[in-house]
Amino acid sequence: MNQKNSMGLNNCFKDLENPIDLFGDWFKEAKKTEINDPNAFALATADKNGIPSVRMVLLKNYNYDGFVFYTNLESKKSNELKINDNASTCFHWKSLLRQIRITGKISKVSEQEADQYYNSRSYGSRIGAWASRQSNVINNRNELYKSIEDYKKKYPNENNVPRPSYWSGWNLNPYEIEFWLNGENRIHERLKYTKKENNKWEKSLLSP
Repeated sequence: MNQKNSMGLNNCFKDLENPIDLFGDWFKEAKKTEINDPNAFALATADKNGIPSVRMVLLKNYNYDGFVFYTNLESKKSNELKINDNASTCFHWKSLLRQIRITGKISKVSEQEADQYYNSRSYGSRIGAWASRQSNVINNRNELYKSIEDYKKKYPNENNVPRPSYWSGWNLNPYEIEFWLNGENRIHERLKYTKKENNKWEKSLLSP
């Protein structure tokens, strides 16, 4: 029989006041068990008409201020985030039978932070950031490959590829985080953290 925490949930939910600490514990477990990309999460945005759009992106950093991912600032997701800075994400780890849903406000990371991450990427990925006008229509794949080769000629020094002005990171600062554990007969276990005005977190049990 599994141990329970003070709220009667599986002990993997622990008894932590800050959900970022619990996220860190679950993420650490996912890194051990997920075959590919434990840092992958679905990101949902909405356009000016309220029509939603969702795609998978990769978490590159997180702390008490939020969850960071990087992208082209002229992409569909970025253009929607410029219009509506509310966003929602979902991590789903099948190997653990767990998921985490996060809702919050989006803001750009600092130029220094963007430069630091960009310079840590492989040469090919840095060139790709220049060559791909993300989400724009292209006539064929050869058009993209030619653009890649052109930028390789422009920036042949692998140690000196500047970051494009239209490529940076977004930080999702959460105000709601829900932790979900699969249960028998669909009687799942759900714990929701809600940020209050004093930046303290309030915990609530949710029915499956």
